[in-house]
Amino acid sequence: MLIRTNIGLTIEQDELKGFSRTIAEIEWLLVVLVLVYLLGGAIGEIGNIAVTMALFFFGALVLGLHYLNFNRLESRPKLMVETWIMIVFITWVVWYTGRIQSPLLNLYLLPIIASALIFGKLATAVQMAAIIACFMFFSYDAHAKPIMSLVFWGGLLALSAPVILVAYITSMLAADIRDAVDKIKQVSDTDDLTGLYNMRAFSNMLQRAFKQSVRYGHSMSVVMIDSDNLKQINDKHGHDAGNRLLQHLVRCIREQLRGSDVMARFGGDEFIVLLSETNSKGAQEMAERIRKAIEISRFDIRGGDTNVTASLGVASYPDDGGNLEVILDKADKAMYRAKQKGRNKVEAYVDEAVT
Repeated sequence: MLIRTNIGLTIEQDELKGFSRTIAEIEWLLVVLVLVYLLGGAIGEIGNIAVTMALFFFGALVLGLHYLNFNRLESRPKLMVETWIMIVFITWVVWYTGRIQSPLLNLYLLPIIASALIFGKLATAVQMAAIIACFMFFSYDAHAKPIMSLVFWGGLLALSAPVILVAYITSMLAADIRDAVDKIKQVSDTDDLTGLYNMRAFSNMLQRAFKQSVRYGHSMSVVMIDSDNLKQINDKHGHDAGNRLLQHLVRCIREQLRGSDVMARFGGDEFIVLLSETNSKGAQEMAERIRKAIEISRFDIRGGDTNVTASLGVASYPDDGGNLEVILDKADKAMYRAKQKGRNKVEAYVDEAVT
């Protein structure tokens, strides 16, 4: 019932589907490179059969994982398993194409790049260690290069250096990119004064929530909130005091919201709250708790306390319409009706033609 289950999961799924497409492209690149080498006829009959079988099963697996089930939910464990399958496939191919002398040895860089881009440093380090262990296994020759010899470890380091460097650089770049994207997203999605979502970001969440409500037949409500005191405080005490009032209102409202609710600054002294899977009655109860919390709070201004209030309007899907714009308009009209009735009130939308 949490909105994180509805909206947050949708956002995460969008990201995971992007990662899934990236892995699929790397997997197909892997298939193409091995296929080109196989068609070149550079391996013996046994190796040819073994690699052909591996290509068939790996290609079938890629098709099954990415193209046969269009309604599946992506998950990080699934994507992680795919990178390990790539490592197993490459190990099989390298074994039959010359082991440590195989020209396909650098294919190990592909799952390392995928892991570094998607899973971060720890997962990449584990896979890098597994790949280096494969290098040790391929390189081991007790007669030519004893395992405790400097020659063996020097050769192993030379083989491992590209994998280590690619893993390190890609992990660093991926981390920097993620940090930059998070900062840009935070700046572009939030209101500077209140720290709430701005309407651009909120509209995207609202659209997703509404589509899911329609799809699954769930209720959804919107609460519009308008300060009753901002103009008065701005005129009497200045805009700094008005800004502090808005921040005070945000704190009061947030204390009443569930972890599933999403709040944004609608503009000026107006706020909007999305209550996912909440019908009209539940939304009115929530709005009344918010109204009371604001009413009993004390706003400190120039050494003294003053009372502040807010007017709230509620509209719900499907009770008040099947169109998102209509519901927002009705919530706005309900809020202004609360102001007309004396302020410091909660009003649910009522069709005046009916009443």
